[in-house]
This record gives sequence, C-alpha cells and structure tokens, in this order.
Amino acid sequence: MELTPGIRRVGNEIVASYLLIDDRGVTVVDAGLAGHHADLLAELAEAGRSIDDVRAVVLTHGDTDHLGFAERLRREHGIPVYVHAADAERGKGGAKPSTSLGRGIRPWPVVRFFAYAVGKGGAKTEYLTDARTLEGGERLDLPGSPEIIPMPGHSPGSIAVLSRDLDAVFVGDALTTRHVLTGRRGPQPAPFTDDPDDALESLDRIADTGVAWVLPGHGTPWNRGAAEAVRLVREAAAATAR
Repeated sequence: MELTPGIRRVGNEIVASYLLIDDRGVTVVDAGLAGHHADLLAELAEAGRSIDDVRAVVLTHGDTDHLGFAERLRREHGIPVYVHAADAERGKGGAKPSTSLGRGIRPWPVVRFFAYAVGKGGAKTEYLTDARTLEGGERLDLPGSPEIIPMPGHSPGSIAVLSRDLDAVFVGDALTTRHVLTGRRGPQPAPFTDDPDDALESLDRIADTGVAWVLPGHGTPWNRGAAEAVRLVREAAAATAR
C-alpha cells in the first residue's frame, strides 16, 4: 500500500512494516511476521521493484512481531539486518520482552491480534543469527537516508528511524495508533512495554523531528505531525493513570 511517494506499507494496522524507496533502491523498516514475506514481494512488485533492490532491513527493536522475514532475507539474499546493540540478544531469541499488558483489555481485539499473528507465521519466528548493530545517532547510507534515533523504553534498544527525505519517522512500538489488546484507536502508549516511564520520556525525540508522518508497527499511519501524535500519547497515558 503506497502511503505517499517513496513510502509503502507491508501488512496492515495489526502488524506493519515499511518500505523506503528512492533511486538507490529500498530500505525495509521492520520485518513484521514470517508470513509477510509474500506480502513484501507483492508490495515490491507493485512498486516496480524486486528483492534485488532491497539494500537493508532496519529493525526498530527485537520483538518477534518485528523480526518476521528479516533473517530469511539475510540468509537467502545476503541483505544486511540492522538492530540496536541493546536489542541484539532479544533479536537472537535471548532476552525476553515485557508481559505488561496495560488496562482495558477486551477479548475481541486480543483474539484478532493473536489469530492474525498465528495465521501469518508468528509461531514460526526465525531469530537472527547475524546482525549489524547500531548505537543511535547514525545516518545510514541507504535508501531514504535513514537516521537512527534511540528510543529506550519499549525495549532497551528500541529506535525510531527518521527519513527527512520522506518527511516521516518510523517508530516501531515507541507508540501505537491502535492498541492491539483494547482496540482503542489514536496515538497512545504501546502494550508489552518494558519501561513505560522511559518510553514516555523518549517521545520528545519523535516530537522534535517535526515531520508529518508517524508510522507505527501497529495501527493506522498518522500524517498530522509528530508533535501532535506525541501530545496525544501523553494525554492518553495520563488518562489511563488516573
């Protein structure tokens, strides 16, 4: 699905990854679930590209619903995979994510999320065996000119991927625009977050980008500005804390 010239989404509002496309090729941000591999190929074809145009996969963190087809691309095509050093072990199946679910859980959204995840191969995650590590602050020489913003909170090595060329920031689970366990829509804190306080503190780095597009790993794309998205996340966090 093309969101704007140069940005395409693979997957849907339940689980999503993104393609950054320019004349140098394609950068994939996050790798969804294993079964999204076929969706990736279809999305590339629709854009007039192929797997040979993919230059790298950049992971916003090491959780299984973001690892998806990353190791397959590395193993079968030699495509490098980048992950923050603090999440490298998680991406290899080591450190485990938080089990904090938050409040207001509703049965139907939970069933929908887990049914979709299983249907897309979420139970068959192929962990990373090799990855290039990031520290934060890098600007990678890749399509979309991605800049790496450290976003500790959801996980120790969570990052956001900023593309000033495309007026967008790809935030993984630093926030969500559709809570997979409650069904609530709009910018808000993501579930399964290791350190919610750190996650909220990190949000200033997203607001400071000033870009129009905020693209999460779960939820609908947001194009009403980074600062407004962050304001609404904090408002939602304050409301649930009462």
